[in-house]
Amino acid sequence: MKKILFVCVENAGRSQMAEAFFKKYMPKGFEVISAGTKPSSEVNSIVLQAMNEIGIDIKNQTPKHISQQIISESEKAVNMGCIDKESCPALFMKDVLDWQIPDPKGKSIEEVRKIRDQIKTKVIILIKSLEEND
Repeated sequence: MKKILFVCVENAGRSQMAEAFFKKYMPKGFEVISAGTKPSSEVNSIVLQAMNEIGIDIKNQTPKHISQQIISESEKAVNMGCIDKESCPALFMKDVLDWQIPDPKGKSIEEVRKIRDQIKTKVIILIKSLEEND
């Protein structure tokens, strides 16, 4: 199994959405995980609402702390975009895709829907590229 890792600082929004979309569209032979360098205690409630609107329930997801083991087991890592350069996950990994997606924290539901849709599009493109390279 090839593991795909989605990373952001709090693992409460962007990386959780990316993990959920990857699970939904995931090709055979892959697994997915998301993690953060400073994980929040729970998934962002506006993110939960935005995902529920499109029929994806992530309320049982919990933010996870990134570990060296998770990094080393991953075939491909995707950094969702960092504001906090001190704890930016991209600093700890090689061969990282950096998507520079805005953080949904503190944003309105309308803004979070746009971020969600942007993540969905990028995940589908990523899956197509993984299938082509398989």
